[in-house]
Amino acid sequence: MSSAFRPAIRSGLLAISAAIILAACGPRAVRQPDPSAPRPGAPITLNGAGATFPFPLYSKWSQVYAAEKGIQINYQSVGSGGGIRQFIARTVDFGATDGPMTDEQIAQAGGIVLHIPTVAGAVVPVYNVEGVAPGLNFTGELLAAIFLGRVTRWNDPQILRLNPGVALPDGDIVVIHRSDGSGTTAIWTNFLGKSSPEWKQRVGEGTSVSWPTGLGGKGNEGVAELVNRTPNTIGYVELAYALTARMHVGIVRNRSGRFVTPSLESTTAAVGGAVDQVPDDFRIFITDPAGPDVYPIAGFTWILVRQEQADARKGKALAEFLWWATHDGQRFAAPLLYAPLPPRLVDRIEVSLRRMTAAGQRLLP
Repeated sequence: MSSAFRPAIRSGLLAISAAIILAACGPRAVRQPDPSAPRPGAPITLNGAGATFPFPLYSKWSQVYAAEKGIQINYQSVGSGGGIRQFIARTVDFGATDGPMTDEQIAQAGGIVLHIPTVAGAVVPVYNVEGVAPGLNFTGELLAAIFLGRVTRWNDPQILRLNPGVALPDGDIVVIHRSDGSGTTAIWTNFLGKSSPEWKQRVGEGTSVSWPTGLGGKGNEGVAELVNRTPNTIGYVELAYALTARMHVGIVRNRSGRFVTPSLESTTAAVGGAVDQVPDDFRIFITDPAGPDVYPIAGFTWILVRQEQADARKGKALAEFLWWATHDGQRFAAPLLYAPLPPRLVDRIEVSLRRMTAAGQRLLP
């Protein structure tokens, strides 16, 4: 055979072989990459949504963590109810709530859901009554009666007995409550339920309840705005919002019979009084704990994550952020009036974070 024909024959045979291989394998679908998964080496952004209660702290964490680690944290302050809904729908990488998810909600989310406590805070009664200074005394029973619509005048004998010498007006009490699903509401209604059998039976507790009376405001900021601009009002907000907005804050009697001013110190005391009762899944309300110096309306706020992460790289970034938040990030809590986590609780959180996996592989050492 002439050498001139050999390259052509070789090329033809290669083409025929390739065609045979393709025919044997048949058509195959090309797997498309997950558009939500970060590309190797690409910057990672973690998206979360939920409670307004910790928003000032989470905003600070986002700024510091981006500067230190290069990971962007986008957090939407939409209320605990909205955060749980978005978490269940898988439209965010993590949810945030001040009221733990119910068993039914966890079942809807699918898989094992981890509640990671980040800090604790206080929920405080706030009011706007002309001529009345901050520091009115309240009991849980009185607050329940006001929010039930049983006590309707500021000069009601029940209020006067707790506040001798205070000139309270003969005016209608205007109740302000949250209109959105709210962990702040969950903490508040949990305390009222412990204080009043009627409240517990008639209204109950949760992120959303059927309010017997009052006007609704969206978010802590919405309630604060309504109270500040409306005469003779009473509402409830997170302590940091109350102090930032220069609101008149009430003093609440605790289980020991002492009227305690809400503060970082009394909130920290409340956490210390309840920490030994915290279960392994961290789903607990810590209202009305034991101790003479505790402020009785306090609670944890949680970040919600799935134990099994769909994407290893993003899941590892999330696990590392939560480790940082519950360790180094705690230094930012007290300046923003949140109670840091007790060390013996952080030890237990470490165990929970080490359970996070992707494709069955642990994300933290």
